[in-house]
Amino acid sequence: MATVILVRHGRSTANATGLLAGRAFGVSLDQIGRDQAAISGDRLAPVPLVGVVSSPLERCRQTAQFIIDRQTGAPYAPIDPDLTECDYGQWQGRMLSDLATEDLWPVVQSQPSAVVFPGGESMAAMQARSVAAIRRHDAAFEAEHGPGAVWAAVSHGDIIKSILADALGMHLDLFQRINVGPASISIVHYGASRPTVYASNTDAGDLSWLSNGIRSGDTPVGGGAGQRAP
Repeated sequence: MATVILVRHGRSTANATGLLAGRAFGVSLDQIGRDQAAISGDRLAPVPLVGVVSSPLERCRQTAQFIIDRQTGAPYAPIDPDLTECDYGQWQGRMLSDLATEDLWPVVQSQPSAVVFPGGESMAAMQARSVAAIRRHDAAFEAEHGPGAVWAAVSHGDIIKSILADALGMHLDLFQRINVGPASISIVHYGASRPTVYASNTDAGDLSWLSNGIRSGDTPVGGGAGQRAP
């Protein structure tokens, strides 16, 4: 199968002030976020991406553009609503410090599978639609470009955490153990027998070894020799 690079958007104006932006429009990257997105674009520049799929929200589209601008080719760049932020309902637009006093807050921390945001989406539904979208795009890119294809999905923190939890075989109730920072890069390869997580929450390091894709196969006992640089 193909390999997906999961990229969280860079720091937004809402992130910087502790506001839960959710799906609100007009939330863009701040200067730090733009710098972070540029670094992610530079890291991915040596990797010929066959696609850059983005959440429709502005902060993700801005981050995706930094990646696209640094590609030598012109990757397919669709917008996918299934990669958009969780619908936090009545929590959207409120300060995180205020939300931490709500009765639902400890449930979000310890049992997210039971959470339905008031007037919004359940976290289980969020995971189901985002994982389905990633697997759908992955299969399509593999069918069109072959098993060595590498593509990027630009989305949001909770979305990427839920995708990584699924790839790791973790119950959604454990997904708060995963951290996904602004403009971080995580790598998942959906092999024939199981997904493999090659990286999580990275913000530095050479990614040129991905230029030839990842070959499926059994995991070497003892860890193997690692990926070869091109």
